[in-house]
Amino acid sequence: MAANETIGTAYASPPPRQALKWLTARLEVRMLLLAILIAVTLSFASPYFLTTINVLNLLDQSVVVGIVAIGMTFVILTGGIDLSVGAVAGLTGIIFGLVVPELGLPVGALVAIVAGGLIGLVSGVLISYFGLAAFVVTLGMMSIGRSLCYIFSGGISISNIPESLSDFVYTKVAFIPMNVFVLLVLYLLAYLYLGYTKGGRTIYAIGSNAEAARTAGLNVVGYAILPYVVSGALSAVSALLLAGKILSVDPLAGNLLELDAIAAVVIGGASLFGGRGSIIGTLIGVFIMVMIRNGLNLMGVSPFWQGSAIGAIIIAAVLVERLVSRRGAR
Repeated sequence: MAANETIGTAYASPPPRQALKWLTARLEVRMLLLAILIAVTLSFASPYFLTTINVLNLLDQSVVVGIVAIGMTFVILTGGIDLSVGAVAGLTGIIFGLVVPELGLPVGALVAIVAGGLIGLVSGVLISYFGLAAFVVTLGMMSIGRSLCYIFSGGISISNIPESLSDFVYTKVAFIPMNVFVLLVLYLLAYLYLGYTKGGRTIYAIGSNAEAARTAGLNVVGYAILPYVVSGALSAVSALLLAGKILSVDPLAGNLLELDAIAAVVIGGASLFGGRGSIIGTLIGVFIMVMIRNGLNLMGVSPFWQGSAIGAIIIAAVLVERLVSRRGAR
């Protein structure tokens, strides 16, 4: 009888060690633990880090790079790269600044988002339909976008942005600023799409093995173009929210934004070869990036050293993640 009870107990629930091993094997959990470790460390380094004001500031700082990182996740999952997102954000911001006085805020915002999507469409067609290298195409689009920023703006900032856009950005939804609320909603939609739709599964399949996906009858070209359209459109959304914060658009807006977005996606565990990654991991990666920058500022680290510190932490985080992944695969 005692033996039977022992057997029944053994099958009732998995051993705690096995449950812990399964939990930590999940990429998102490991990234979350890393984010918590960084937050705890920075809270000891600076007494201002975990204050309510600074936490809200962290969320606010996460919006622009966080939205761009969604599109970058889609692109990287297919095995591509988009170096043009910063330039697209700058260009669509300028387009918005030029159009909104004539057509109004809703139409101006729509024009900017459509323009971003069309730029992404051009990149996606050149890459997926004509077979050009993503690095080369998006690098070229980045140069074109930066050039057009200066041509359209005359090299100066545009400051006639309606104050109603600022009111929208800072409107509270359940104590959450609207720009942060938009960020969370976009991540939720991206999570549902990638995890629970045919299109999301196709994107993963393309990144894992495009030829096998094509053999299986999937629309490889169409779903390989889609991430670049999403990336361009979301770059425009980030530009609109940034314009609402500062009530101006600048031809230099979005400079180096592509590097922050790529870093956030990679820190979140995505593979640059495609087929591996998650939108939750990207969100955690964004928070890690923003926390590091914010913590260094609070500790009074010179801006000249911050780039080196952030780069070293990014490399270390990715290295540790890869070593842990290899060990877990054995």
